Amino acid sequence: MGRYDDSYDANRSETDETTNLISSEKVDGTAVYSHDGDKVGHIHHFMVGKRNGHVEYAVMTCGGILGMGEEYRPVPWDALEYDTDLGGYVINIEKERIGQTPSYARDQEPTWDRSWGSTIYSSYGLPY
Repeated sequence: MGRYDDSYDANRSETDETTNLISSEKVDGTAVYSHDGDKVGHIHHFMVGKRNGHVEYAVMTCGGILGMGEEYRPVPWDALEYDTDLGGYVINIEKERIGQTPSYARDQEPTWDRSWGSTIYSSYGLPY
């Protein structure tokens, strides 16, 4: 049985979490908290490097009501730490600074280039 075995059963249960790995399907929607435990948003999706396969950003949604007025905030993956007690990710900056990090509206997708990446990382105090 190889990786591309024709007998693959699409209905079988797949492992979506191990000690060190988690399925992206399970992370989407996970809450993001400030250091003081206040919920500040949730993970909407990831931006993954095409060539290296590493998650570079978790895009967090903040604000809005029923999807109206939501902001999308790319957060460097290294700026998040999973907290098992909270069942979500804790962001590594003060809650007051989150509103000062780069964001975009649903209909205004940014250019995901080096300049944008540098701006995002520096807003979290991380090297790009």
